[in-house]
Amino acid sequence: MELHDVWFVLIAVLWTGYFFLEGFDFGVGVLTRLLARNRAEKRVLINTIGPVWDGNEVWLLTAGGATFAAFPEWYATLFSGFYLPLLAILICLIVRGVAFEYRAKRPEENWQRNWETAIFWTSLLPAFLWGVAFGNIVRGVRLDADFEYVGTVWDLLNPYALLGGLVTLTLFTFHGTAFTALKTVGDIRERARKLALKVGLVTAVLALVFLLWTQVESGDGASLVAFGVAVASLVAALGANQAGREGWAFTLSGVTIVAAVAMLFLTLFPNVMPSTLDPEWSLTVTNASSSPYTLKIMTWLAVVATPLVLLYQGWTYWVFRKRIGTQHIADLVH
Repeated sequence: MELHDVWFVLIAVLWTGYFFLEGFDFGVGVLTRLLARNRAEKRVLINTIGPVWDGNEVWLLTAGGATFAAFPEWYATLFSGFYLPLLAILICLIVRGVAFEYRAKRPEENWQRNWETAIFWTSLLPAFLWGVAFGNIVRGVRLDADFEYVGTVWDLLNPYALLGGLVTLTLFTFHGTAFTALKTVGDIRERARKLALKVGLVTAVLALVFLLWTQVESGDGASLVAFGVAVASLVAALGANQAGREGWAFTLSGVTIVAAVAMLFLTLFPNVMPSTLDPEWSLTVTNASSSPYTLKIMTWLAVVATPLVLLYQGWTYWVFRKRIGTQHIADLVH
């Protein structure tokens, strides 16, 4: 296996880790409007992800940096062609981070309510837009002979990509409900489990259609295996949720995300961005990659840095592993 193939796999792992971790905190952000009945419950939901949301975004920064260094042509084409949706995601992530930090800085009800509204929308929109972006990457876009995107933003809003956006939105929300049930106590925990069933059933229908569409259009034997794992784990997650096995429900919803993202990357390889105008104009792991020397240096850096990041993030989750409820929230947030 060549180094550019290795880095394709590593970038796929980074995006998978990002969607697994950021997926549930996007989902929790959406639940601040769907599940919470009062401001104390909103605070509970926010506190479940408060210690970890910024660490989850490290995976996005690393995936973007790795793409820039390992596949500069892919990075350039992606960020120029997908400029508006990626800018919208970036703005949402900036506002979302500010909302988490500033929400409790002042006691006024309007101040806190406005930041809570910002958390909801800046969680919902990226969860949808990431699915649209990856749907277009897998489907292919209008690339010319110079590997430049010659379409418009409206070309990105095609049925396949929009369905992909709905899948990531509902799947992340389901992942968030499983996480909420795992991390809370009391009435909010029970309602999270009930909501998880409803959201999970919608997710199952949308995901089945999207993944079948993907398999029929560009799948192979390996992607078919990943498809089967995604479907089986989602069904198992729903069963575990109904049985009150919240740890298993969260783990299996995560496996669903991992398998679904793996399927997308398996159908994509060896391309990194197919051209719908001419297959010869597609970006591949070969023509989009950096020099072998650059990839070699990056590999050694990854060997050193990756275990440190994993240890630190694992320690954070361990420290903040306990459940919380409204009884842990001060009266000033009611």
